[in-house]
Amino acid sequence: MFDEPSSYLDVKQRLRAAEVIRSLLTPDCYVVAVEHDLSVLDYLSDFICCLYGKPSMYGVVTMPYSVREGINIFLDGFIPTENLRFRQESLSFKMTTFVRLLAGDPPDDESVKQNLQVSLKPQTISPKFPGTVRMLLIKQIKAAFMHPQFQTDVLKPMNLENLMDQDVKTLSGGELQRVAIVLALGKPNVSVYLLDEPSSFLDSEQRIIASKVIKRFILHAKKTAFVIEHDFIMATYLADRVIVFEGQPAISATATPPQTLLSGMNRFLASLEITFRRDPTNFRPRVNKKASVKDREQKAAGNYFFLED
Repeated sequence: MFDEPSSYLDVKQRLRAAEVIRSLLTPDCYVVAVEHDLSVLDYLSDFICCLYGKPSMYGVVTMPYSVREGINIFLDGFIPTENLRFRQESLSFKMTTFVRLLAGDPPDDESVKQNLQVSLKPQTISPKFPGTVRMLLIKQIKAAFMHPQFQTDVLKPMNLENLMDQDVKTLSGGELQRVAIVLALGKPNVSVYLLDEPSSFLDSEQRIIASKVIKRFILHAKKTAFVIEHDFIMATYLADRVIVFEGQPAISATATPPQTLLSGMNRFLASLEITFRRDPTNFRPRVNKKASVKDREQKAAGNYFFLED
C-alpha cells in the first residue's frame, strides 16, 4: 500500500516510481495506492476507486472503474452508475535555485542581478506567524484582502473562509499551501509572481482549482508568473511558455530558451521516454502505458505530447 508516493518527487522521479510500483504486481499480489497527481495515477493504475464526501464528516468509496472512466468520473463530479452528483461543477482542461535568483538572491555574477518587484511563493512553507489566518492576511495583503474582486477571484475559490479564525501554526500542509498561494497573489506592486510547486500538499480537486485561480488572476492582472511545478497536468494547464532544464541534478544544468508548450513538452517527455495523449471527454493529458500501441505509435512519429486546439 502506497500513500501519495509522488510527494516530494520531481516529474522524472514520479514516473520512475510508478514503474517500480507497477513492477510489484504478481498474480498473488495486489497494489493499492492513494495519489493526487492524476498523471501518475493514470500511469500507475489498472483500476480506480473515487473517494468523495466532506472533510472531517464522512467519506464514500466508489466501486472500481477503469482508469479512464474512474478519473473522468472524479473530474466530472458525477457517478453515472449511481446517478449521484458529489460536486456541483465539473473540472476540465480546455485549451528552484533559479527561482531564488529571480526573487533577488545574489548571483555569482553581480552584474546580472535583476531588480524586478517579485512575489515569491516558496517551495517550503514555515508556519511561524503568531496569530490567525485573518490576522496574517490583513497584515501582509490588506488592500487585496479587502478588495471585492480579489475576494471573488481568489479568496472564495481557494476556500479560506473556514480557516480565517484558525491559528496559522495549527494549519495542515494543504491549508498552509492555500494560504501561501493567496499571500503570493495578493502582494501589491508586483512585476513577476514566482510560484514554487503550488500543488504541494493539495489534493487532486484543490490542485485544479488552484491552477484556475492562478491562471485567471495572472491574465486579469496582465502580469507575468513563473511557475515551477512537478504535477504534469497542473503544469500543462498553467503554462503558456516552457523552459526545459537538462543535465545532472546538483552537478550541471542547462536551461533552454522559453518555447511553446508543445515543443517544450515534446522535448522534455522525449528525454523521459514517456508519451501523452489528450482525453476526448475533458481534454486532460493522459499518459500512455509503457510499450502500449499508442506509446509505440507516438514515439515512432516523434509526437510525445499532443496539444489540440
